[in-house]
Amino acid sequence: MQFTDQNGNIIKLFEIPKKIISVVPSQTELLFDLGLNDEVIGITKFCIHPEKWFREKERIGGTKKLNIEKIKALNPDLIIANKEENIKEDIEELQKYFPVWISDIYSLDDALNMIEAIGKITDASPKAKEIINLIKQEFSRFEKSIVEQKTLKTAYFIWYNPIMAAGNNTFIHSMLELCKFDNVFKNMERYPEITEEQLKIANPELILLSSEPFPFKEKHVAYFKSICPNAIVKLVDGEMFSWYGSRLTYSANYFKQLRNEITI
Repeated sequence: MQFTDQNGNIIKLFEIPKKIISVVPSQTELLFDLGLNDEVIGITKFCIHPEKWFREKERIGGTKKLNIEKIKALNPDLIIANKEENIKEDIEELQKYFPVWISDIYSLDDALNMIEAIGKITDASPKAKEIINLIKQEFSRFEKSIVEQKTLKTAYFIWYNPIMAAGNNTFIHSMLELCKFDNVFKNMERYPEITEEQLKIANPELILLSSEPFPFKEKHVAYFKSICPNAIVKLVDGEMFSWYGSRLTYSANYFKQLRNEITI
């Protein structure tokens, strides 16, 4: 069997994989929702969903610091990785020994294509199609519900000290656009560091502080308010904006609730 991943690599398998390692949290949750409990033998320390797997599955390091020797000892049939979340050198080392399927995701369509592809490679296509159809339905309803709502100038922050925002060419940016949140840093690539002066000049109407990777708390709201006193500043669930697996089945309803809470 031959498969092409989202990075253009050709993956060859002689049989349906029975020993899978996932090194990406959102894709780990997808594997669970595809019903692959017995097949998944290793996950990262950041794969917190589902909680049962987080407690019971073998952990093979973090997304940016994989334990290569432990992975080798587990001898997987398939490793599922991501271009952004994993370190290139780690993946290239693993590719010498094992089939590694790499996702590369910037949009909702990319995420749906990933779900379909992982469904095929793991022989779980029917369940993958169910998940894809549900996500499409939920996002279609959501987009119709906000047709009349105002587009808001928005800054989305992922890190503190240094302050880092989600810029263009990110999955988060595509989610913001779907929500009619006009990303004020869309002229900057990936995850730029932002100065207080740049934030003042951008003058967003809305500032969103993500729960991950930096866990923004209520105490940080006052800091951003001091820079942009006229902006609404809200803490948001980062998983809803950045997890591109089956968690997307919840994202549209979350976004709808979020939009309804914001009155400008």
